Amino acid sequence: MNDEKTIMEYLFQVERQAEKILLAKSEMIALDKCRNSNRMAIRAITNCKTPEEKIWMAVGLSLVKVSVEKAKNMLQADQVTLNDRLNILRNNIKVDVNKLNDMEYKEPVKGLFLNPLTKKEMEAMNQVLGKAD
Repeated sequence: MNDEKTIMEYLFQVERQAEKILLAKSEMIALDKCRNSNRMAIRAITNCKTPEEKIWMAVGLSLVKVSVEKAKNMLQADQVTLNDRLNILRNNIKVDVNKLNDMEYKEPVKGLFLNPLTKKEMEAMNQVLGKAD
């Protein structure tokens, strides 16, 4: 009886961790769609013929009329917030996947925490390899 309870508790924890990963993944998809919509709106406002006019903008469930510059600033600020949230979710999902692999007694995913080379590091690599810019 005790073994069954221990096994069920273990399976429950594994399922909870997997659901946490799937929830983060779906949140990342929703945030990415919102970020793409913001990007398109910023581009449309940038190409606006008359920047001194006011435009209608949806803020929550309300429509408000704001200047083009103010709308652009609001969208850019929202874009920064979305990017920050997505980066946090990306970093957290890596940790959660490793935790799930540990719970399932699997090896950690190789290369999961790799970061791209910085510009200085890339220049140093090109110098070592003898490549000219």
